[in-house]
Amino acid sequence: MNTQHNPKYDAVIFDLDGVITDTARYHYLAWMRLAATQGVHFDEAFNEQLKGIDRMGSLERILMAATRQYSLAEKLALAEEKNAHYVALISTMTPDDLLPGAVRALDTCRAAGIKVGLASVSKNAFTVLDKLGITSKFDYVVDAAKLARGKPDPEIFLKAASALAVPPARCLGVEDAVAGVASIKSAGMTAVGIGDASVLAQADFVIPGLASFDLNHY
Repeated sequence: MNTQHNPKYDAVIFDLDGVITDTARYHYLAWMRLAATQGVHFDEAFNEQLKGIDRMGSLERILMAATRQYSLAEKLALAEEKNAHYVALISTMTPDDLLPGAVRALDTCRAAGIKVGLASVSKNAFTVLDKLGITSKFDYVVDAAKLARGKPDPEIFLKAASALAVPPARCLGVEDAVAGVASIKSAGMTAVGIGDASVLAQADFVIPGLASFDLNHY
């Protein structure tokens, strides 16, 4: 492990889903069940469109394919129904659900004297971190429930940088979604994308996963 401080960055801000752990399959199952109750066809291609989008934004996209209009009260009830199912699914998570290289990446940053933040639009992020046993590895976790705007708006990453007392230009953001990478770049940060370089074209660097994370490379 390299413990030498990287002079370019004072903070690394990670997304959660698809970066540190893969809760995408739980979201997929919960959204698929909800869509079925509304007569909307939901498959993996549809699910891919929801990547990086918050709960209400995702629900709006699903209901656009429905055959009727919904009141705000109905939408809120459906969002809560989906979340209840999702929470039941993630309650089974353990540290075994950490993606390869996740703990090493977090520990490497901390050992280098770099602050570590989490910028997830998931309102269940605190629960997931607790299940994974890694809450203590973060200096600050953005509370998604207090955000006015979701990704690709830069609010979430700017809030993390402010709480960590680090200028955006001294922050490195790590994301797996197009909307997330756009959020990082709009915040004035350097972006590391996790996934396909042709999809995450706006990212400054793209790696297949945190097992390939190397602070000295960015």
